Amino acid sequence: MLRSLCSQLRNGAPAAAAAATLRAAGAALHTSAAASARWAGFDLTDDQLEFQHVADTFAREELAPFSAEWDEKHIFPIDTLKKAAELGFAGLYVSEDVGGAGLSRVDAAIIFEALSWGCVPTAAYLSIHNMVASVIDKWGSPHLRGEYLPALTAMEARASYCLTEPGSGSDAASLKTTARREGDHYVLNGQKVFISGGGSSHLYLMMARTGEPGPKGISAFLIEKDTEGLSFGKPERKLGWNAQPTTTVMMDNVRVPADSRVGQEGDGFKIAMWALDGGRVNIGACSIGGAQFCLDTARQYAQQRQQFGSPIANFQATQFKFADMATQLQASRLMVRHAAAALDSDSRGKTLECAMAKRYATDACFDVANSALQLLGGYGYLREYGIERYMRDLRVHSILEGTNEIMRLIINRELDKVDPIA
Repeated sequence: MLRSLCSQLRNGAPAAAAAATLRAAGAALHTSAAASARWAGFDLTDDQLEFQHVADTFAREELAPFSAEWDEKHIFPIDTLKKAAELGFAGLYVSEDVGGAGLSRVDAAIIFEALSWGCVPTAAYLSIHNMVASVIDKWGSPHLRGEYLPALTAMEARASYCLTEPGSGSDAASLKTTARREGDHYVLNGQKVFISGGGSSHLYLMMARTGEPGPKGISAFLIEKDTEGLSFGKPERKLGWNAQPTTTVMMDNVRVPADSRVGQEGDGFKIAMWALDGGRVNIGACSIGGAQFCLDTARQYAQQRQQFGSPIANFQATQFKFADMATQLQASRLMVRHAAAALDSDSRGKTLECAMAKRYATDACFDVANSALQLLGGYGYLREYGIERYMRDLRVHSILEGTNEIMRLIINRELDKVDPIA
């Protein structure tokens, strides 16, 4: 759908009503998220520039005008997610035979960055949804692919990823949720915490223990929302990411057919880590988009704000700060896209690259947001300017998809594999 839309946009032909709206709204590339490609130092194809243009226009037309209200009122924008799916954003790197866009991980990183300029938590939920869909596409049986992916790629159903437990966060391989085989079924018991989309999503990718302690005893399952014994805690009250619900997911003798297992018994941890490599790239991209909004806002403010008889943009201290912020953003963008390319090529060092990119980009982009708030002074602390919201939303990125402390452990471990010391 997305490739087709971009082709029609380039050729001047009308696509659907949504495409026509996008085309009219964005006749030229914008000067922030989309224009960043022009100085990114990472050559983008014509298709990628068009993907970015469509995502950037969607962010400015469908996300940015409403994101403050979604945050304040804790609104999960389901109708907007469905509009995003019409452009292919709900199955970016899912195969086309089940409704996906069939794009690369680099393509997806470009799109998530652009979307996050408009609303970080909405783009981040799309990332999680895409992560689950891609697991089903790669590891699921033909039955599971046909059963769930057409609905997921159309956002007729939403998906959540369930790994973290009360007693196993960073030590994910020690999870306690169990899946006991009973004939043609499994019976699951346990609970997961911090689940994005919990209670709203229709489908849950669940990691549970089917065998021995440690990673080799974990398997993956798909559980539908209305399954007997599946329940949800109250929505968590959070610092940020208020435009998507987060809950505990509880299983009390949840009985699912054996063919709801994704992959073979014992593949669950491998599947979870494969998904997280891509998730780390995506959350890095989301950090870049949010930080780009903050830099854009601060630069505009500095041109208008007068102190000591001059715009503060003329002060060397301000210019130095902008230079550092832009450098952090550029470094983050290059690392994230390089890691995405490593996933696309199935590089031996892909896990190393993903951990490095996630660690650096999420920390650096939070720093950019914090610096932008400081440049606005007291105004930066007000909700009216948006920076405080982006800063709150970006803060969790150094925690989820593996904390940045765990990223450092992964980097060191993978270094020993990729470049061992003789």
